[in-house]
Amino acid sequence: MTTESPELAGGTARPAAAAGPPVPAGPPVPAGMAGPSAELLAVFDPRHRADPYPALRALREAGRCHWMSAGSPRIGVVTRHPDCIRLLSDPAFGHLTMAESVFRPVTDVEEGLRSMLRANPPTHTRLRRLVSRAFTAGRIAQFGSMARELAADLLDDAVARGEIDLVDAFARPLPLRVICTLLGVPPRDEEVFGDWASALTRGLDPDQMMSAAERAARAEGTRGFHEYFTELIARRRVEPGDDLLSALIAVQDQDDRLSAADLLDLCVLLLVAGYETTVNIVSAAVLAFAHAPEQYALLRERRELVPATIEETLRFDPPIQWLARSVLADTEIAGHAVRRGDGVIGVLAAAHRDPDVFPDPDRFDVTRYAGPGQPARHLGFGQGIHYCLGAPLARLEAEIMLTALLDRVASIEVTADPDYRPHLAVRGPRMLPVRLIPA
Repeated sequence: MTTESPELAGGTARPAAAAGPPVPAGPPVPAGMAGPSAELLAVFDPRHRADPYPALRALREAGRCHWMSAGSPRIGVVTRHPDCIRLLSDPAFGHLTMAESVFRPVTDVEEGLRSMLRANPPTHTRLRRLVSRAFTAGRIAQFGSMARELAADLLDDAVARGEIDLVDAFARPLPLRVICTLLGVPPRDEEVFGDWASALTRGLDPDQMMSAAERAARAEGTRGFHEYFTELIARRRVEPGDDLLSALIAVQDQDDRLSAADLLDLCVLLLVAGYETTVNIVSAAVLAFAHAPEQYALLRERRELVPATIEETLRFDPPIQWLARSVLADTEIAGHAVRRGDGVIGVLAAAHRDPDVFPDPDRFDVTRYAGPGQPARHLGFGQGIHYCLGAPLARLEAEIMLTALLDRVASIEVTADPDYRPHLAVRGPRMLPVRLIPA
C-alpha cells in the first residue's frame, strides 16, 4: 500500500496564475530541446503501454534531462537513478498550490487525492506524525491472519477453475478487503469503492491525457468518497470501533488533532492507495514468473526469497511509474538550472533499469535483493519525507499472497496478452488471463 502514491496532480504546461507570486524566467532551453523529443513522446504512446521499457531505455540513453515545454515555467523529465533520488529527497523540490503549479488541472477544480500527497513541511510533518500514531505496525499485523485465510480461499477456487483472470480472481479482492476492513468499510460497499478508487487513480494523470468521461468519473469518485466518509466519520465519532478510522479520530499529540478535512482526505487517500499498489505488485510478479519460469521454480525451492522477490518486482515493473515535483527554490538537477515554479517529473520505471546502478537491469532476478551486497534501493515506495507510510502493509499482503501461490501452483501460463489500464502514473493490468497449473 502506498499512502504516498503518485503525487502528480493532473496538469498542463502553462504559466502560473496571475494571482500567484511572479515566476522569474528560467534559463533558455538548450539547443535541440525546444520541445518534447521523439523519445519523450514515445513514452506516452499508448502502443507502448504493454511494455514501456524499451521506450524508457531510449529516453534514458538520449540524455539526463528532457523538456516537455520550452516556455516559463517549464517541465523537465529525468530518468536516471541519481537524479530521481535527488528529486524526491531535496527540499528544493515539493508541491505548490494549485494556482502556482505548472501541473494545474485544466478545469481549475481540485479533485481526487489530496492530504499528505501535496503537502510540504511543516503541514506534511504534522499530518504524518498524527497518522503514524494510529497506523502502527501492531495494527497492520492484526490483518495477517485474515489475509492468509482469504488468500487461501481465493487461490483454492482459482486453481480449481484452472484458467482465470488473475486480477479479478486474486490480485484485486484481497487488498481491497483488507483496506476496507482496516477503515471500517463493510464488504457490501467494496465494489463501488473499487470503482471510485480506479477513477481517482486514473485522475492522477495529466488532465489533457484523459477523456471527458474519465474526468467526470474522477469528479463522481471524489464526491462519492467524500459523502460516504463524511457520514462514516460522524458515525465513528459517536460509536467508535476497532478500526483505523476510529483510531485516527481519537489520535492526539499534545493539543493537536486531525481536523474534519484532514480525516476526510486521509480516508480517501488510504483507501485508494491502500490497495492499488498491492494489486499491481502481485500482478507484475505473476507476469514476471510466467515469462521467467526458472525464477518461479527457484522461488518454490527457496521460500526465504519471497521478501527479496517483492523488492525485485518493485524495481523491475513498479506500480508507480513516475512522480512529479514542483521547484520550490532556484536550484539545478541533471545538470540543468531550474527556477521556482518549474516542474520536474522523475521517471522511476526508467531509473530502476539504470545500468550504471543495476547490473543486467532488464533481467528479473529473485536473488537480486537477497544476501549481502544488495543493489541500490529502488524507489517503488518513494523516497524522502514522502516515503510510503503504508509500505509495511503492502509488503505483508504481497508476501502472504505470493506464499499462498507457491503453496498451490506449480507453474503459471499467460493465456492471452494482458489488458492494461490507460493509466500513466500508476501502471497495472485491468485483466491478466492465466492458467494455474496445480502443485
